[in-house]
Amino acid sequence: MKKDYYEVLGISKNASSSEIKKAYRKKAIQYHPDKNPGDKEAEAQFKLAAEAYEVLSDPQKKSQYDQFGHAAFEGGQGFGGSMNMEDIFSQFGDIFGSAFGGSFSGGFGGRTSRSRGSDMRIRVKLSLEEISNGVEKKIKVPRKVQAPGVNYGTCSACNGSGQVMKITNTILGRMQTSSTCDVCSGSGKSIINKPLGSDQHGMIKKEETVSIKIPSGVEEGMQLKVEGKGNEAPADGISGDLLVLIEEIDHPIFVRENNHLHFDLYISFSEAALGISKEVNLLNGKVRIKLESGIQSGKTLRLRGKGLPSLNGYGTGDLLVHVNVWTPKTLNKEQKVFFENMIDDDNFRPDPQSSDKSFFQKVKDMFN
Repeated sequence: MKKDYYEVLGISKNASSSEIKKAYRKKAIQYHPDKNPGDKEAEAQFKLAAEAYEVLSDPQKKSQYDQFGHAAFEGGQGFGGSMNMEDIFSQFGDIFGSAFGGSFSGGFGGRTSRSRGSDMRIRVKLSLEEISNGVEKKIKVPRKVQAPGVNYGTCSACNGSGQVMKITNTILGRMQTSSTCDVCSGSGKSIINKPLGSDQHGMIKKEETVSIKIPSGVEEGMQLKVEGKGNEAPADGISGDLLVLIEEIDHPIFVRENNHLHFDLYISFSEAALGISKEVNLLNGKVRIKLESGIQSGKTLRLRGKGLPSLNGYGTGDLLVHVNVWTPKTLNKEQKVFFENMIDDDNFRPDPQSSDKSFFQKVKDMFN
């Protein structure tokens, strides 16, 4: 079982963004590979701290984690611990690099940094049936990739180090500082062969089919992440991520409320008076329900466990069947005479009991 991210950083759920950053910096310095050479356990803790910070420092990811836990990033998306050391240094190195005398610049002991491709965003529309069962979608994505035949050589401006040394005269004497090379952006490489049709970095657009595993129980507006399926980066850098925004397709008969489903069942006046057995559709199959004689319009029947599964796997929502008694809009002569004779009949007079809640009480119960 994965360790709680708040526990990893030693903070509370109410920690501010600055407290989260401060806690991560402390852990990163404690387990930094320069301080723990060859220590695999320290390396694992270093990665885990970065994983926790990657989620908790992002307001949207933090909100998803607070609501669903680790399940929010399962199914091929999320951090998942798949970043290597270079990825972590490239993304978060500015947070703790100064703690190592400035020699660290996105890698181990001053290695060149790896550029990172940009993230891509797509929208995926899902039916309630797909949300209920989970689905694997194959989507065509036009992404930037390195052109075939592109070659990169050593950057002449920094001689492949990714760093440019500068000597400055100060009142304290001559001081040497290093900064990221502007020519190669710290990668230490520059393009020497640019294939026809590629951009200045040797990249081209190519449509690729990406398989996206979407877990059951996702919701409208939720964002999933498929790592490494965004735009590639030049010079064998790190690929960006593919961010998948979930959209729900309106269902013809069901309305979703969190993990619950609502369904309007219409019955005739005769069926309401006599009682009847009705077959009701589910997202997966059908179920037969019995309506007692004298059932009132507005009655709600709860079918437990017939709704949508929760994303974290803890239970399933309910199906709420709302009974609506359909009043005839037109009557023939015989029917009209029948109902006229029933106007003063005691069985046809409204006689609500305490168990028959008013419309306003039902609304109040709904919001409570």
